[in-house]
Amino acid sequence: MVEEKDRSRDLTRAMEERKAVDDAKPLSPRLVFETLRRYGEEELERPASSLWYSGIAAGVLISFSILGEALLRSHLPDESWRYVVENLGYSLGFLLVIVGRMQLFTENTIATVVPVVLNPTRAALRRMGRLWLVVLSANVVGAFAVATFFAYAPVLSDTVYFAMMELSRHATGMPALEGLMRGIPAGVLIAALVWMLPSDEGSDVLIIIIFTSLIALGDFTHIVAGSVEMAFLIVQGELGFGRAVFGFFLPVLVGNVIGGTVIFTMLTWAQVQPEVTEEE
Repeated sequence: MVEEKDRSRDLTRAMEERKAVDDAKPLSPRLVFETLRRYGEEELERPASSLWYSGIAAGVLISFSILGEALLRSHLPDESWRYVVENLGYSLGFLLVIVGRMQLFTENTIATVVPVVLNPTRAALRRMGRLWLVVLSANVVGAFAVATFFAYAPVLSDTVYFAMMELSRHATGMPALEGLMRGIPAGVLIAALVWMLPSDEGSDVLIIIIFTSLIALGDFTHIVAGSVEMAFLIVQGELGFGRAVFGFFLPVLVGNVIGGTVIFTMLTWAQVQPEVTEEE
């Protein structure tokens, strides 16, 4: 009887220790990839109407990244450290969108690509293309709606308004090739952010702040946040449609897709492919 109790106690302790180790151990790359695959499959199966309204909400909420920067810029003293601190405001919109589980186009450059990488059929590509088109269009509609509100509703003080104008002119004023190239690191950072979230539960907010503030600090270009700045100038007649589309929107879009899909997703697939292939 005593031996059985000791054996039971040892077994219980061993199970508790194994659970403690499993809880402390981070997810392996294969499990992160599988988590993103399941999430991507769920997103690809969602009705277009759900994607549309969620995408509009994301386009509206991401404007708080620009507003956050403008608020800090207009209220901080003009010192050398102001640039670093004001870029923390850029994280605000991303926090609202990502924690709120809204549809942001650049998140989908990795999450919805993973199922297609595993099953690269025409049907899978069509589903991904449908989701990208719906979400990006909705993000832009939301961006124009909120940009019009900020431009014409009496909600911004003069100093905040002029700060938003400065930020918008800077973001859309660089040459097209530079905008494309600066969009690549932004795409990589957003994809890396999405990749890290499943294995770092509990520190989501900190990860989002670090990664998105780096986008602003590095002066990289993000297609959805940048669309708010683009729209803010267009609705006030400061930026022509042709220049906006071909000089800013399309180059930044290509850069984000290259960074998020071509570079980051393909690299992560390369590291887990042998393990996934073995399981099959």
